[in-house]
Order: sequence, then structure tokens, then C-alpha cells
Amino acid sequence: MRAAQVKAFGGPEVLTTVELPDPVPGPGEILIEVAHTDTLHVETQIRAGRARAWFDVEPPYVPGSGVCGTVTAVGDGVDAEWLGRRVTSFVDGGYAELVTAPVTAATRVPDGLGLRTAAALVHDGVTAAGLLELTAVGPGDRVLVLGASGGMGTLLIQLARARVVAAVRGARKAALVRELGADAVVDVTESGWVERAREASGAGAGEAATGGQEAGADVVLDGVGGELGLAAFPLTADGGRFSAHGAPTGGFAEVDPAEAARRGVTLFGIADVQFAPAEARRLTALVLAEAAAGRLRPVIGARFPLTEAAAAHAAIEGRQLVGKVLLSP
Repeated sequence: MRAAQVKAFGGPEVLTTVELPDPVPGPGEILIEVAHTDTLHVETQIRAGRARAWFDVEPPYVPGSGVCGTVTAVGDGVDAEWLGRRVTSFVDGGYAELVTAPVTAATRVPDGLGLRTAAALVHDGVTAAGLLELTAVGPGDRVLVLGASGGMGTLLIQLARARVVAAVRGARKAALVRELGADAVVDVTESGWVERAREASGAGAGEAATGGQEAGADVVLDGVGGELGLAAFPLTADGGRFSAHGAPTGGFAEVDPAEAARRGVTLFGIADVQFAPAEARRLTALVLAEAAAGRLRPVIGARFPLTEAAAAHAAIEGRQLVGKVLLSP
């Protein structure tokens, strides 16, 4: 089979196409013929060698941790009824034509839902749904989403069922998030965006708690990190929730825990959206059902052949695309 392999830490060019032996499913495993592979920004950081403190990965290795495709073989102990099923699955080495995975990591794709759409929900759909549950977003909440035009941000806008203020870069991305249902949009490349975001968020939980002294968002979902995320923290109303789960800028927003405690703001981080297998399957089934019912539309910004994985990484790092980037063997 063909796979995209990182031969050494470095730029996108270190991703090369290689021939590897076809994998064989072991006990409790299934073999998936991959139709589409999800990509994540963190995979570009790992490839570049900038995430060695968090990921114990050494070249050569095949990236990719989520795929969508068809089960073509099963290992011992797996019911034969899995054969021919269309599934999404969390895997190791997903940048490949064939992958094996524990059957417990697979979720059936509903009839009528395209594999491409399902692939775009493998990671971001699960994280978005889990994040909204974790931060207890409700219909009366004001929610600020940073990185709103990305793969997960576009899903958060649709799933939040609340007043959403979307923070993006540029007019093209602003138009997209408006189309997806954002109630207000701010462009973080413009001066004064913080105050405009505060005004757009309006009075939140903090205003009720402090007699109107502190307005802002009940929930801030920071999918960007760095200085931008840190600038957004004061927009969290007193008594609200702030999630620093994104770091495409190179690091998570370093919010002062003492300041958060003083204001009664509950902090969440990337560790809070690492779900156990059973919980991940529940959330996967939930978002796939929403998409099958037409209530959730993932945005796919680009699709590359597996042999052009390097170009896919370059596109992700270029920050010009919106939504998800998929690889298709």
C-alpha cells in the first residue's frame, strides 16, 4: 500500500510517498480501506519538530489519527457483520491507503451521509460537541469563538444553539461564518477588535453577577491560543467559562489562574477534551447523526491526493484555507 511518511523533522517537503506492507488486522481489529483522512494543524507542528515536548514521535513515521472508509477484513473475535460497513475511526498512521484499528474505535457512518462529510467530523466534530457539553453552553449564553472559520470553529457556530460572536481574520472568512449562522462577527486583524467583540457579546453571566459592571461572553472558546487568546480572556464575563484548547499560533493562551479565580472564571484546557474511547464514540455518533439529519455541515476547504500530503501541510500552515483539509488516497 501507499502511505505518506515523515522521513525527518522539517518543512512540508519531508513528507514523502512510500510503499509499505499491507496491514493485517489482529485480534479485535478491523482493516479499513481509507476513502478520506482527516488532517489536523497539530500534525504540522509534530512534523516540524515543534511538539516534541508533548508527543513522543520520532521519524520515520506515518502521520494521521482519523480516517473514514470501508471495512474490508476483520481480525479474530470481531463479528463478520462489520465487513462492508462504512465507518469513521481513530487510528495510528492514517495517511495511508489501508489502516487497522480496534473495532472499539470505529463508528458506523449513517446511511445517506457521504464519507467525505463524515471524515471532516472525525476529530473536530467530536471535540466541538464535547467542548460545548463541557462548558455547559445553553440557549441563553453569549459565546465568543476564536478561530471561528477553522474546521472546529465552523462546527461550534452551528452546534452552540446560543448567541455566537465569531472572531476571524479577513472579509472572506467573515462572510463564511455569517453564512453558517454567527450572530455577530469581528475581524481580529482590525484595531479595536477586542472592544467590538465585547459590545457584540453584550451582557453575559458576569453582568448578572456584578450588577452590570462586567459585560462580556458567558463562554469564550479559544481555538487560536497565544497572544490572541490571551487578549480574549478579559472578554469572559465574571463567573463565565474560558477554554484554551487551541494552539495553532504555537502555544496555548497562558491565562493567569489566580486572575481567573478572582473573577470566578472556570478554566478549561486541551486535557479536558481528551475523551475516553466510549465517550469519543458517543460524541462521534452524535455529530454524524446531526450531519445526516442536515443540521450540521462541515466546511471542507481543500482535498489533496495522498501523494500530495506535503502540499496539504503547506496549505494548512499557510492559513488561507477555511474549514478542513482532507487527504484522499
